[in-house]
Amino acid sequence: MFERFTKDARAVVQGAVEHCERSGSGAVDAEHLLLALLDRRGSRASFALAALGLAPEERKESVRQALGDARRRAGLSRSEADALAGLGIDVSEIVARVEEVHGVGAMSGDRKGKEWRSGRRTFSRGAKNVLEKSLRIAVAHRDRHIGDEHFLLALTILPGVPGEVLADRGVTYDALVRVLHGEGESKAG
Repeated sequence: MFERFTKDARAVVQGAVEHCERSGSGAVDAEHLLLALLDRRGSRASFALAALGLAPEERKESVRQALGDARRRAGLSRSEADALAGLGIDVSEIVARVEEVHGVGAMSGDRKGKEWRSGRRTFSRGAKNVLEKSLRIAVAHRDRHIGDEHFLLALTILPGVPGEVLADRGVTYDALVRVLHGEGESKAG
């Protein structure tokens, strides 16, 4: 599948690996792919994000903050935390208690200070789902190659924190399709 990736898509995967390493995470996850997409300039995904009102300076910090908040909740999305609240489980209280005993970020699952077992980075099920969905989206649009815009589309359609964070900022699958494949001046080249 990687041979079908464009230069921009390959750069996103490499960027995701770098984000994973910097964060000390055990595996590349969908959130690392999102952060790497936000780093891109001059690509179809970066154009689409800008067209939907996410300026590079603003988008990075607000998205990082939202992803960090989710990591503190052990990766639970807000909708999952709300569902648990409906059952009488206060995720904020659980996080506060765990952090009181074990320190801030104890539920994040990061591996800071730990050695990697091998030179290769593994991809979590969530990241693999993004890559697989990207392929399916490219095929559905009759695109010969998988670009970074396909990663972005996949992140918006798959359930989880990255899609929720994007939707909160007006980046939805439908909005992206209009920008990337629609008619008119906002179509990505």
